[in-house]
This record gives sequence, structure tokens and C-alpha cells, in this order.
Amino acid sequence: MAGFFHILALRPLDQRREISQAGRVTTRTGMHRAWLVAFAAFVALVGAAGFRAAPSVLIDPLHEEFGWSTAMISSAVSINLLLYGLTAPFAAALMERLGMRRVAVGALLLVAAGSGLTVFMTASWQLLLCWGVLVGTGTGSMALAFVATVTGRWFVRHRGLVSGVLTAAGAAGQLVFLPVIAMLAMDRGWRSASLLVAGGALVVVPIVLILLRDHPSEVGTTAYGTTEPEEKPPPSRGSAARALTALRDAAKTRVFWLLAGGFAICGASTNGLVGTHFVPAAHEHGMPPTTAASLLALVGLFDVAGTIASGWFTDRVDPRRLLAGYYFLRGISLLLLPHLFAPTTEPPMWAFIIFYGLDWVATVPPTVALCRERFGMSGPIVFGWVFASHQIGASIAAYGAGLIHDRLGSYDLAWYLAGGLCGLATLFSIAIPSVGARREPGNMALTRRA
Repeated sequence: MAGFFHILALRPLDQRREISQAGRVTTRTGMHRAWLVAFAAFVALVGAAGFRAAPSVLIDPLHEEFGWSTAMISSAVSINLLLYGLTAPFAAALMERLGMRRVAVGALLLVAAGSGLTVFMTASWQLLLCWGVLVGTGTGSMALAFVATVTGRWFVRHRGLVSGVLTAAGAAGQLVFLPVIAMLAMDRGWRSASLLVAGGALVVVPIVLILLRDHPSEVGTTAYGTTEPEEKPPPSRGSAARALTALRDAAKTRVFWLLAGGFAICGASTNGLVGTHFVPAAHEHGMPPTTAASLLALVGLFDVAGTIASGWFTDRVDPRRLLAGYYFLRGISLLLLPHLFAPTTEPPMWAFIIFYGLDWVATVPPTVALCRERFGMSGPIVFGWVFASHQIGASIAAYGAGLIHDRLGSYDLAWYLAGGLCGLATLFSIAIPSVGARREPGNMALTRRA
């Protein structure tokens, strides 16, 4: 993936303009600094995804050693997921006050502490604190709102594409870390795996410190794709108040509720339902759990390609139309899924895995673009709240699908409900009014576009 950034970076070897400390515009050739910033953000996001996913392979070892119930251990994961979503808007506001670099470094240190301290725990509440609170808060501070902040400050050209690449870092992180963590936990115990996660977080810190910068003006350049200098906005005070104010103002608009409603359904139909219940559902139809888990891993692999492609399309197609198409096709696939389960992996199931992987988080780049377009400077914070709705939807679906299975003895109704909800998300996307945002300092004033 670093090679991908390098190839893109070689495209603008024509002259680019930079601003000297004296305020004069100079010209020189070379890689634009924005690509180094994007690389640092990608590495941090890859790590954060791996850290957040690690508990899923450590549940059984903890149960065997401490005798804690699966429900108790899963409650730590639930806290992690909720904080991962709810922390995002406050982290975006904190980035405006302290800067992206400080927030990212602080988040990585929280993850390292949360994972490393687990080796000393003796009681279940310590697991809730470490895995749930510390790791959840740390990874949430580098959630998708971080992507919106990086691309909003550093990119004008290829902004959608870079959003797709950074979003795909989540899937890449799971692919990189989980097999290693699972193997290490099996061979040397879960403590070694936890220390690996802590060490990985600490290794990323120097990369962030060296390469990540908060604003192009700090290094005398402009955002990639523009020659117009933009002054760094003054630090905002009261990060929590800023996040809540952005929510209050956004909640007065129809666009926010349509985006949040659609993204809640996105979370319900991906992490909440498929990510949690695909393996047991496939096993009920005779498929070995290891085979089902491998299929789910392939979803993550195709997710990388799908999200990057979605970012490319977002630069060229109306984001509202993209969202409508993604949700509609996802709904059709979920309605068909109950009929595709079998003891062996047949061609129709392979087709579902490939398509669903391409569509998994393809909704993120157009949603980021709409938040940025409609809410101006507050776009990253507003997207943080939209992302929080994604995690709430995921949490509800994870519990609701399990309840449906316990009551009816089958997951079929859960798949059908999810397919219907995706149809509703399609309508939400179509209903987003065709309005543009006129960016005004300090507010989110909207103007209707002719």
C-alpha cells in the first residue's frame, strides 16, 4: 500500500508551488508533502484497526485461564465498540484544538497502555477498563473522523481517492494483525499477544511524530491540488463544547438525519450482523467454522479494493447516487444470503463474498464527501457523529440478530430485515436534497445550489 501512495505521488512531478516563511510563493519539483502525511495516517489507521480487532481472538484464552463467561468478556468488546464510535466526534474537535499529531500520539499511547496492562489483571473489571475504556478511547480517536480531518486539510485533488485508501486501512489492519496475534496466542499465550499489540502501538508513534503535520501552512506548502494558500485556523477552545455545538447545528438539518440514518443501517448490516453472525449462521448449515471464518477474512480483503474504488468514484460521481447504489445492491445480496448457505462453498457464495467485500465500507468516501460539502469546516466533526450512529446501529444489530436466533432458531429473519433496512437507506440517500455548502468561517451556513 505504501507503493500505491508512491505511485500517486509521482504523478505531480510537474512543478508545485510552495509558500516560503516570508510569504512568497516559490516553485520546486518533488513529492508533495501531503503524500507523506497520508502515509503516516495510513500506518496509524492500520495499527488502530489491528489493535481494535485483537480481542476477538483472545476471548477463548481468557475464558480458559480466568473462567470468565463469554458474555462478560464480550461486554468489554461492546464497550470498546461503543467508545470507538462515540469518541470520534470529540476527537475530531480535539484535533482542531491540539492538532492531529498530538491526538494521534496520545491515542496510540492509550492503546499501548490498555493492551500492555492486561498482562497484570486479576479481576474482570480490569478487563473492562483496559480493553473497553482505554483501547476503545484510543482507537476511537483514530477512527474515520481522523480520515475526514486529514483529507480535508491536506487534499483538494484526489480527496475522495485518498479517503478510500485511508478507510481501507481498517481492513488492512485486521488482515495484517489478526493471523499473527492468533498464532502467537496459541503458541505462547495471550499475554505475549497483548504485549505485541502494545509494542506495535509504540512503534507507530515515531512515524506519526516525524511525518504527520497538522496543516500545510506548518511546512510552507498548500493542500495537494491547489496553489491557493490557506492560513491555519486558530486553535478552538472547549473541544467537548465544539463537538456538541456541531451536533446541535447539524441536527437542525435534514441532511444530517438522512446521513446518520443511512450510516446506522450501514453499521447494522456490516459489523453488527455479518461481522458478528456470519460464521455461526454458516456453521448451522453444515459449513466448518474455519471455512466460514476464512470467507469472512476474504470479505476484508476485497473491502480494500472496493473502498479505494469507491474513493475514486466519489471524485467523479454524485456521492448521493453512489450511496443509493451501494445500499440498494447490499440489500439485494442480504435478501439472497439465506439461500446461499451450504456445507461447502458453492459459486453463488463466492459471488456474495466478492461483492459484499467490495461493498463493505464503500459507503464511507461518499459519506465523508457529503459531510465535508454540506457542513464546511465542521464536516469532520459532523462525520464523527454520523460514524457514531454507525456503531450504535452495529451494536443493536449484533444483539438483535442473536435475540432473533434464540427465539426462532434461525437467522433468516435477521438477514431479511437487514435487506429491507438497506432499501430504506437507499431511500434516505435519494432523499438528500441537492444543495451545496458555502463554507463560512465559524459556521455551517448552507446555500441552495442552482
